[in-house]
Amino acid sequence: MRLSRRSALLGLTASWSLGRASLALAAPSSGAQDPRLVVILLRGALDGMAAVTPYGDSGLVALRRDLLLPEPGRDGGLLDLGGFFGLHPVLAGLHQLYVQGQMLPVHAVAAPYRTRSHFDAQDYLESGASHRLDSGWLNRAVSALPGQSISSRETRPDGFALALGLDVPLLLRGPASIGSYAPAGSQHPTADLYHAIAQLNAHDPQIGPGLRKGLQARGYSDDIAPTPFSGSERKIDAFTRLASAAGLMLARADGPRVAALELGGWDSHAGQIGALKAPLTRLDEGIDALKTSLGLAWSQSVVVAMTEFGRTARMNGTGGTDHGTGAVAFLAGGAVKGGRIAGTWPGLRPGQLFENRDLAPTTDLRSLIAGVLCTHLKMPRSALRKVFPDAPVEPLSGIVTGQA
Repeated sequence: MRLSRRSALLGLTASWSLGRASLALAAPSSGAQDPRLVVILLRGALDGMAAVTPYGDSGLVALRRDLLLPEPGRDGGLLDLGGFFGLHPVLAGLHQLYVQGQMLPVHAVAAPYRTRSHFDAQDYLESGASHRLDSGWLNRAVSALPGQSISSRETRPDGFALALGLDVPLLLRGPASIGSYAPAGSQHPTADLYHAIAQLNAHDPQIGPGLRKGLQARGYSDDIAPTPFSGSERKIDAFTRLASAAGLMLARADGPRVAALELGGWDSHAGQIGALKAPLTRLDEGIDALKTSLGLAWSQSVVVAMTEFGRTARMNGTGGTDHGTGAVAFLAGGAVKGGRIAGTWPGLRPGQLFENRDLAPTTDLRSLIAGVLCTHLKMPRSALRKVFPDAPVEPLSGIVTGQA
């Protein structure tokens, strides 16, 4: 049974185990040269214009002057992507992949829904429809791959999929069977979680004092200051740890071929410049760890990082951005035709924004996904209506190697 991410209990237990990261794996295969696919869900709505900034657009400064980093070539400046766009400076690993032709940003993307609710949009993103379904598009795609019929489950004792963490995302729920595994010691609980537990038990005459004493012994102050661990106790970031584990399993000749990871922390309503540094760094380091652990299999791999919607083109009054529409997606991997920006840039001048507030979407996210599924994983085009049931989808071409 899948517990809703709306559940406070799941929020606490997920933080205890994995923080804001989780991993699911699918489609075991016996071919060492099989294509691999990793989908990263960036939960919380990444501001695409902060990650891939259109510094060459004359309308940018008027919309978000105080959110802009220096242009390429200046101290702390953007990493140039060809003279019009610049990559956030903490994404140095992704920039190196871009230079090598293995990273492709796709700007102004959006799925067909137009809700600005995180919960609804994440459900629709994972369902592959403009409404919530009981299965996810990636699970349905796995079921449609050659040699992955449901009847073949009997020959696969480990199942079609493996989920790492306490929750299997809707993205991978469906006809393909799912196993689960929660890695021990992935991450220590956060200071906020400790604080919440201490508050809940503060008035218990036995548990309250004992819990506080135990926390003090672990290095916390009386007010549970958020400085939990240091030195040898500090753990590798959960997302990096999971990405590395995913790569090792995908690299095996008899391992899975599809993985789904989640990374949260993108809801930047206030203090966006500072707030985005940590999740962007985790994304960059996680993809680098994935590349390292995949080894030679990286050349057969595609990583797709996507978010539920973009953010407003204009900054708000608290140094952040609010829920929007057009976003950015990243493709990375040895099988990606990168080193350029994909998609059609809609512009930021008056009259070019969607509903006079958001980056206008020009690329259907489903077409991007379909291009990867059909060209990279060799999924039959006839299966696209099953994967994306709302309307016919035309696969985006020229984004990955192979023949559709």
